[in-house]
Amino acid sequence: MATETRTPDTLLGAITYFAHVNVATMFVAALRWPNGVECPHCESRECPYVASRRVWQCKGCRKQFSVKVGTIFEDSPIPLSKWLPAMWMLVNCKNGVSSYEIARDLGVTQKTAWFMMHRIRRAIQTGTFDKLGGHVEVDETYIGGRGRNMHADKRKRVGLKHGRSIAGKTVVMGLLERHGAENVCSQVRTEVLSTIKRGHVQEKVRAHVEAGSTVSTDALASYTGLSPDYVHGVIDHAEKYVDGQVHTNGLENFWSLLKRAIKGTYVNVEPFHLFRYLDEQCYRFNNRKATDAIRCLQAAASVFGKRLTYKVLTGHAVPQTC
Repeated sequence: MATETRTPDTLLGAITYFAHVNVATMFVAALRWPNGVECPHCESRECPYVASRRVWQCKGCRKQFSVKVGTIFEDSPIPLSKWLPAMWMLVNCKNGVSSYEIARDLGVTQKTAWFMMHRIRRAIQTGTFDKLGGHVEVDETYIGGRGRNMHADKRKRVGLKHGRSIAGKTVVMGLLERHGAENVCSQVRTEVLSTIKRGHVQEKVRAHVEAGSTVSTDALASYTGLSPDYVHGVIDHAEKYVDGQVHTNGLENFWSLLKRAIKGTYVNVEPFHLFRYLDEQCYRFNNRKATDAIRCLQAAASVFGKRLTYKVLTGHAVPQTC
């Protein structure tokens, strides 16, 4: 079986290159089985390729399997020749890409494109348990529509008065580990908070940041009390934004990119799905110094062992795909 892992470095190159289904199949196969094809059912390595059906026939358990089995692509009728360009666009478009644009460009329905995008976001979730260390910025922001733009019924439902309350918005905490090296990106991670009460906020900080690290925050009262475990620097934005190394400018930059994507591209993000869009923005930010080809290659190498069904995503039955 010939293998191919060359990754296009432009969108046009991705569409042209992956247009050949066999090429797209072998691209994913080479990432999944760099040392030779292995049956996902019995781990046998005697699996000749059936080119006419683009599947492998295991001589051990006699089962046939495709490269999609055990990946985010499993049970999807959409060919890899559409999946891979969609992935290229999601990880490389600076402000994200809407499901409507994916639908138009790839010739699928908007519902199908929306489902595809969420499956790709599932693939690029890091899920790391490693704690941040060194100098870490911690900040929070609010995601949600302006009250004055809400329908009166919705304002009443979420408890908004005159459009000035934070009710109806979702609180997101960001944590950014600084790196001084020129070619090393600062790493950011996010988490949706249910409340900004001190106990809850500090529990999240301790879950993500190594004890003894230097932590920079704004003057929010919820951060008061971190000092015993961390070297805690506070910057009061009512007075200034930088005090030597004490600032949260790295996270302010990230929030700006995030809100630009949400307001300009996705427009309306349900709180239930917000964490998926956060993961998408974190992936692009944390890999911002990589080339477009490398970002796509890393995303494609992350699709294995992960699944997201439509029922899990929405709690509803699977829609007609296209």
